[in-house]
Amino acid sequence: MSGPIRLILAIHNHQPVGNFDHVVEEAYQDSYRPMLETLADYPAVKLSLHNSGSLLDWIEQHRPEYIEQLKERVDAGQVEILGGPFYEPILASIPSRDRVGQMQAYRKHLESIFGQTPRGMWVPERVWEQSFTRDAVAAGLKYTVLDDFHFKNAGFGEEELYGYFVTEDDGKMLSVFPISEKLRYTIPFAEPEETIEWLKEVYEKQPEAVVAFGDDGEKFGTWPGSKQHVYGDGWLTRFFQLLTDNQDWIRVVTFAQAVEEVSPLGRCYLPDCSYREMTEWALPTDRQLELIHLQRKHKNEPDWPEVRQRLRGGFWRNFLVKYPEAHEMYCRMREISDRLHQLLQDAPELEQTEKFQSAQDHLYRGQCNCPYWHGAFGGLYLPHLRNAIYHHLIEADCLVEQMAGKTGRWVEISSRDMNLDARQEIRIASDQLVAYLAPARGGHIYELDARGSFVNLLATLDRRPEPYHETILAHASGELGGQNETASVSDEIVFKQEDLHLKLSYDQWARKSLVDHVLPTGMTMEEFRLGGEFVGEAEKAVFKTSLKRSADRVEAVMSRRCRWKGQTPLLTKSVAVSNSAPSELEIHYRLDDLVPGKPVHLAVEFNFAAMAAGVDNRYFYGEDGSTIGYLGTDQDLAEHTRIGLVDEWLGLDASLESSQPAGIWTYPLETVSQSEGGFELVHQSCAVILHWEFTPDSSVWETSLRLNIDTSAARARRLAAAPGSTRMTVES
Repeated sequence: MSGPIRLILAIHNHQPVGNFDHVVEEAYQDSYRPMLETLADYPAVKLSLHNSGSLLDWIEQHRPEYIEQLKERVDAGQVEILGGPFYEPILASIPSRDRVGQMQAYRKHLESIFGQTPRGMWVPERVWEQSFTRDAVAAGLKYTVLDDFHFKNAGFGEEELYGYFVTEDDGKMLSVFPISEKLRYTIPFAEPEETIEWLKEVYEKQPEAVVAFGDDGEKFGTWPGSKQHVYGDGWLTRFFQLLTDNQDWIRVVTFAQAVEEVSPLGRCYLPDCSYREMTEWALPTDRQLELIHLQRKHKNEPDWPEVRQRLRGGFWRNFLVKYPEAHEMYCRMREISDRLHQLLQDAPELEQTEKFQSAQDHLYRGQCNCPYWHGAFGGLYLPHLRNAIYHHLIEADCLVEQMAGKTGRWVEISSRDMNLDARQEIRIASDQLVAYLAPARGGHIYELDARGSFVNLLATLDRRPEPYHETILAHASGELGGQNETASVSDEIVFKQEDLHLKLSYDQWARKSLVDHVLPTGMTMEEFRLGGEFVGEAEKAVFKTSLKRSADRVEAVMSRRCRWKGQTPLLTKSVAVSNSAPSELEIHYRLDDLVPGKPVHLAVEFNFAAMAAGVDNRYFYGEDGSTIGYLGTDQDLAEHTRIGLVDEWLGLDASLESSQPAGIWTYPLETVSQSEGGFELVHQSCAVILHWEFTPDSSVWETSLRLNIDTSAARARRLAAAPGSTRMTVES
């Protein structure tokens, strides 16, 4: 007599590094806690559970009772703990040494908590490349789980996937289970009976088959409408009860049990892939729209399921092309990883030091995947997630500098290809700040790190078209009812703010700093905001560059010949930092070979990210130091020499001063993006534009700017909170 079908239920719970406590708490109450409590009532149902390290950290600090409850399920043999990389990085985005390091670190951490050594791993976002096999094996892992989409793209048919396979790389072998896409859509969205009926069909065709479900735990309570459906309406209890009632032919097992009890179906080599939706999101926006329209046109045709299987989306790494901001983060992370590795090569004894281990942990946290891409969730579009990544990367960078022997005040400058574009970038650093310049891309400053508050003031995000913007525009025009044909999480269209279609605007240039603009005379702030014909050569201009160094001052000097209407002046701009003012960038602009008597309207744009808008303790101040409005408000100032931006919560004060009085424009840059909760307007940065409109009486014009980053409040706050700190009380 044939044996029962084996069903594996794998749940993946994750919260990003830097997510808000109240968001994680809500997910805990809505998903993680009730899932575990419900499971305890059904001992015949077993679970392979993966909690990401960033989520587990939060649980250990805020909900230790969950750990105890989970230990009980583990000890009872009802839950298998899955490992993986500690802070949920996309494995393709980090060096092999960090893949192995993260997987080993999390394996040891889980073993110390639960007393069970993980043998299986959850691959973050199921983004797979064959070389991960040897990294997983090197970390001591034996098996993993990927989508059946991976296998079908390797040529396997649906009915060949009811089991597991072995794969290898460089002779290192790993077992791989396919996740059923059918179950990903029926659990928990279809009635429980539909899943049981489908399993019955599989059982009748292939007794003793192994079928795996694996997906996000947030589907069970956190996704919109799912809490009422899964728990309020009793979906989960009905599903678990049906599994219990049908134990004569369905046996719910863990991956570990399946590997021990069943032989592999064969060998496989899988293509670089992820789940179907991820491959679609990785496409450029215009190609993604083509695919959406193709699906919409043909989805009701009888052969569509077969045709759809032959359609390929994109490759995860191309998110780094689609979103340059993700690539900037990636390159910064790679730089720190390389520097840590080099330190270890030069001084292996550092590995056991607290400082090295702290730097490595910050690096690993800075590799968390969520803000490196964007799909159905906010991801890259959420500033607090990008800021958290930079916070950890900058803190790791500071520790690297200390381990390299840098103490007291210091400055340095270097030039090399820092963002993997085959061009030279410049890094200017001091003990207080780090600035990255791109002479081959307009001479922009594209990253500006304030070490004292671990903030990148240029963690900006350009406004660009997204496929779901079509849905927003169609809804506003009345062409679309309540159906969202490009959303994945929910078919219901939800707008978190009104009139979002009016907020759709796309940037014509990178929103960074030291962005030069030559404007028509008399141009207003509103005309500038809308863009236009003035956007030209300055955006992608290539500057000739020289570096100057002395013991206490470093400087980058960039120059190029401009081609303006009626004249070709030589533009030279320099950026310097000195030991006497290590938290200040000295910036100098000079125009030579101007035509006397010919009007000029020059603007220099700065952007300030990481500072929230519309809150009392985040504000602009003017020349006299008085507040002139919240961050994110429009300002149109004439003949000013100074403007400052304060974020009291961050303990950060950024001020710009000009030796020549300037007009100053400020306005917010806001994106319209999609998240699991709906479409929303998100503040990304404050644009601050200094502009000078003048008629030169000679061939030369110049001005000096000072960009000062004061983080003394953040440093004082951190010192006061440090263990063993004392406070001096002054009596008045």
